[in-house]
Amino acid sequence: MTVASPAAPPKLGFATRFFYGFGSIAYGVKDIAFRTYLLWYYNYIIGAPPALVSAAIMVALIFDAISDPVVGQISDQLRTRWGRRHPLMYASAIPASLSFILLWFPPPGLEGATLFVYLVVLSTAVRTFITLYEIPSSALAPELAPGYDDRTAIASYRYFFGYLGGIGLSFITLFYFMQPTEAYPVGQLNPDAYLAFGLFGGALMFTSVVASTVGTHHRIKYLRLQPNRDERKSAFQTLAMMARTFSNRNFLAILSFGILKYSAIGLTSALALYFGTFFWGFTNFQLAILTLEYIVAATLALAFAPFASRLMGKRNAAFLLAVLAVIMGALPFILRLNGLFFENGDPRLLPAVFAIGAVYSLCGVSSAILVHAMIGDVVDDSSLRTGRRAEGLFYSANSFMQKSVSGIGVFAAGLLLSLVGFPEKARPGQVSQDVINALAIWYIPILMALYIGGACFLYFYQLRRADHDANLEAIRQQENASAGE
Repeated sequence: MTVASPAAPPKLGFATRFFYGFGSIAYGVKDIAFRTYLLWYYNYIIGAPPALVSAAIMVALIFDAISDPVVGQISDQLRTRWGRRHPLMYASAIPASLSFILLWFPPPGLEGATLFVYLVVLSTAVRTFITLYEIPSSALAPELAPGYDDRTAIASYRYFFGYLGGIGLSFITLFYFMQPTEAYPVGQLNPDAYLAFGLFGGALMFTSVVASTVGTHHRIKYLRLQPNRDERKSAFQTLAMMARTFSNRNFLAILSFGILKYSAIGLTSALALYFGTFFWGFTNFQLAILTLEYIVAATLALAFAPFASRLMGKRNAAFLLAVLAVIMGALPFILRLNGLFFENGDPRLLPAVFAIGAVYSLCGVSSAILVHAMIGDVVDDSSLRTGRRAEGLFYSANSFMQKSVSGIGVFAAGLLLSLVGFPEKARPGQVSQDVINALAIWYIPILMALYIGGACFLYFYQLRRADHDANLEAIRQQENASAGE
């Protein structure tokens, strides 16, 4: 039985779009922590071997990834007076922020297996509780914004605040928390900075989740009606539906692209501080300045991604921008290794890296926005084929993929550091140039192969604007017929 939708909602206003996207600050905080700072903190500050840390992070990511489809299914079938999504979103705020704070306060004296267990448990807790917010929130997008271009627009807000949360926290950390002291002239090595990072990040998580959930609460009465209780699925039926989700051809194209792309992103993020500190020789202040390139890019992407969607369609624009992104991301390393770029200490180095990085980020963020919006179109197409809306299941499957493979990227970063013989707790000037260059020489071809190879899978995605419009009209007719019964 197809469930009718409620009365047509009023136009989605700026405030609702704002608060919907605002919650992604929490995801951004978690993301920057796990991708950039956690490996560095437990390796350089705590003194754990990089392979042990990256293995613990990957184990936590696997546990977290498994929880995504579970949360997605619960979210799709939940029946409450607050709808399907919002109860889980409210429930996530306190445990997510508290476990994030504890992650940066390991008890003194932990090492080896006990440290590994602590890191696995706290990492798993953070990521699982954020999932309680992130999956239902993502599933709201197709219901809040049914239009082809509207979905790109609302996804732009989501990605803007996601980058604002992660990069904003990173900027504050590098610029303020990591200020050089007499004891720690290299601010990135100051243990107190990471304690402040944890406390401030946890506060941001709590505030953004609560604000977003409250700010979209008024739209509950306009969301699609949840299924009746007698339509709930057994565990076996749930697994069967998950299998059908992964077998959707258009969705498989998105997943295949994401598997390779997010492996590359995990690798890049985990090595960011290593390259920034040792390959480019930047200070904490210069690294803070560089983080602003992502804010610039995310701000521009608010307008650029919808424009690219209208100009070329989501698929073609996402492909082209992904290829341009990786070319720009690898360019400074290629130029430096061939003696064609500014040397460390040259006043032109920072502006050059910033400018190239801003173009790289603009292309990468815009491509990600477009792909996120494409998932909403897949939801509509699937609902016509199966007779069931499964926003939570589709977005959780995508999240499952992202988390699993980005964990592989982080794990690969730890292995790569071990492969080139990168020393633990080394200070700038204590690592040989051959080792630093070897890290870059391995990194560049891996990055380009993953990104470009992944982008090629997008050509198996076949939903166009006309297909989307036809699907929406068919859904509208089904709902009207159901309402008239």
